Amino acid sequence: MTKTYIELWLWLIITAPVLLVLQNWISRHTQTVFLLLTRHTGMAILLNQIVFLPGVVLHEMSHWIMARLLGVRTMGISVWPKRQSDGTLRLGYVHTKKVDFVRESLIGVAPLMFGCAAVVAIGLKLLDLDNVGVALLRGDLINGFLTVLHVFRSADLFIWGYVLFALSNTMMPSSSDRRAWPIVGILVVALGLVLYYVGMPSILQTALSNLVIDGVRVIATAFTVTIGVDIVVIPVLYAIEWFLWQFVPGDRLKFSIK
Repeated sequence: MTKTYIELWLWLIITAPVLLVLQNWISRHTQTVFLLLTRHTGMAILLNQIVFLPGVVLHEMSHWIMARLLGVRTMGISVWPKRQSDGTLRLGYVHTKKVDFVRESLIGVAPLMFGCAAVVAIGLKLLDLDNVGVALLRGDLINGFLTVLHVFRSADLFIWGYVLFALSNTMMPSSSDRRAWPIVGILVVALGLVLYYVGMPSILQTALSNLVIDGVRVIATAFTVTIGVDIVVIPVLYAIEWFLWQFVPGDRLKFSIK
């Protein structure tokens, strides 16, 4: 159990920063491609929103559903992009009544929870990407390659691949979503230390351990699937951007996603 626990946390710790780097790259260069294509900031924002719309809808609906489940009144929801005073772009928002930091943190983490569940369901259940990972981990490159070919022969590959790309690259909580996390994290650690020293019933300890392990496994798996999708998309996106810079003259126009 301990070995599995450590391996899962290491898996999550390694994949999380890699995913953030890839997502930031994709976010910036997707915007650049649309700016080069349209030469118009407003149109570029609209096209960017259309591409990531499935993920934006899931992200904001996750906030809304969690708020309603926790009894928090919502005062508005939008999936329409809006430029901020600092020049950044917010893809969507849900306005809620100000509440305690526990419920605020749960509402903030909802997109990650819903997003990871959707990514795992699509990536593993519909596209069988878990078989690719298992083959590669075993060093069986031939079966891994054959499994990849099988995935690419799927009739629904491009549809589900697009949905997977849009969902996975918008599921990370924003800075405002993470506002209450430090306080909750400190309280969780403190509670864990108290229970450890006071003593916890073995049944409760096992149940909590299994819950944490399952949660970390789902998140790490979702991050891994997203990394795989992004690695496929990045060369294509880079080639399109390079082509546009060669044949479409003009000044650089930039904005950033918030």
